[in-house]
Amino acid sequence: MANVIIDIRGRKQEEREYETGTLLLDIAQQYQPLFPHDIILVFVNGRLTELHKRISGDCTLQFVTTADKPGMQAYQRSATLIMLKAFYEVVGAEHIEKVSVDFSIGKGFFVEPKGDFVLTEELLDQVRAKMREYVDKKLPIMKRNVHTDDAVELFARHRMYDKAQLFKYRRVSRVNIYSIGGFEDYFYGYMAQNTGYIRYFDLVPYEHGFVLMLPTLGDPETVPAFVPSRKLFEVLEESSQWGEKLGISNVGSLNLEISRGRANELILIQEALQEKRIGQIAEMIAAQPDKKFVMIAGPSSSGKTTFSHRLSIQLRALGMRPHPIAVDDYFVNRVDSPKDENGNYNYEVLECLDIQKFNQDMTDLLAGKTVELPRYNFLTGMREYKGDYLTLGREDILVIEGIHCLNDRLSYTLPKESKFKIYISALTQLNIDEHNRIPTTDGRLIRRMVRDARTRGASARDTIRMWPSVRRGEEENIFPYQDEADVMFNSASVYELAVLKQYAEPILFQIPKDCEEYLEAKRLLKFLDYFLGVSSENIPHNSIVREFIGGSCFRV
Repeated sequence: MANVIIDIRGRKQEEREYETGTLLLDIAQQYQPLFPHDIILVFVNGRLTELHKRISGDCTLQFVTTADKPGMQAYQRSATLIMLKAFYEVVGAEHIEKVSVDFSIGKGFFVEPKGDFVLTEELLDQVRAKMREYVDKKLPIMKRNVHTDDAVELFARHRMYDKAQLFKYRRVSRVNIYSIGGFEDYFYGYMAQNTGYIRYFDLVPYEHGFVLMLPTLGDPETVPAFVPSRKLFEVLEESSQWGEKLGISNVGSLNLEISRGRANELILIQEALQEKRIGQIAEMIAAQPDKKFVMIAGPSSSGKTTFSHRLSIQLRALGMRPHPIAVDDYFVNRVDSPKDENGNYNYEVLECLDIQKFNQDMTDLLAGKTVELPRYNFLTGMREYKGDYLTLGREDILVIEGIHCLNDRLSYTLPKESKFKIYISALTQLNIDEHNRIPTTDGRLIRRMVRDARTRGASARDTIRMWPSVRRGEEENIFPYQDEADVMFNSASVYELAVLKQYAEPILFQIPKDCEEYLEAKRLLKFLDYFLGVSSENIPHNSIVREFIGGSCFRV
């Protein structure tokens, strides 16, 4: 017999005896009535484990449900595998060239299938029905471990060439392959024990593909309605098409170019493309002389500061006189700042800003008055004035950067016709392979981790710990307003994760195994291991990437 201490969050620990070798699935089913959401994974002595495993000896179990991040990630991966199997079965593998899970859009995942078939609503109805059939049958999701060379051969045979190329650059000698009823695939992370867990999903036709809609972390039993963002889709699609033209749409193809010594060429091409796009935005602004306020917003670690400087240079080249203003300089004094539910100062909400003073200053500037602009001292937590006066002339324009800039509540007194709004985000165009996407939040988290360690002395553990709070602030204060933008700018660089890898890995390895943030650190380390490293020495000093790794020619 084995003693198992069940760690049930919010409840008293309970100790039970089970036969050594008892299936974790059976234990989870006994405790399921105590949980409002499905138990999909379990921590065994602090190590995340799938439910098909068995206990061996004394251990502590902690259940993971679909309301927990690792649980929802397992749900999403499992749903993707079910969708792919159904699609291949309905259409026929001989008619399919490729099915790519490209990017996140409207709280779902955009899927682009290619091949000798016509994607219709009737076809999607058949795929959806086939998925329901698999769910009802509770088919086991099998897992087997194979040698990396065998995985390359396997996926080349299945014509999943992205995966075959990916594994050529893997240092590990073995990989895990998942399958449902003989349909095999590789997924980056753990899966559900069987198809019966994946009860909530939908397929929505959109553009030249469809969107796989799944529950969200906050409501794991509800499939949200698909709310498309046309502007965001166009930016994501443009980035994907550019990657395909360059022959780099996934990590395997990036590694191939790096191994061929073409990293510097990639850097130059990427930076040229971004500069061209910034120049186009500057020309749009210059063509509208009534625009006096360029409002730039985006989520954390999007590169807003560097972008605003580069845009200002382009505006100067067109004969304008831009003046950068950081909305953060209008923070209320720290003692007057609102606090979150944990008693910490909340710098994400609009109420942390002196909106009235901001609007008064901007209105006075628009009226031709001279205004003394403030500077916020982050050390003392006080707003200061040091003789920084400004008067707007005919060619002057304000370039204002802050997370609330697309929200008209921030600039409620300014006429709409005077504002030009820009949404910026690091919309990663790479995927690991055709079925494993790279969430844009991962790229931004790694950026922030590297920058915080360099400029603020913050550990990777600190950044990971506060990231959920940052994400909640983005969901509330930034994403709802992204469609208000006149233009969107993608600040992600195709090469950057290969560069950031060398800065992020050492600080991630510092996170102790016995802390809560270790699981996320381990996941990110595994993710970064897919990339071959690239030196940063040839990255231009005005690059957005420099904002995070250092060496920028701007004050960022």
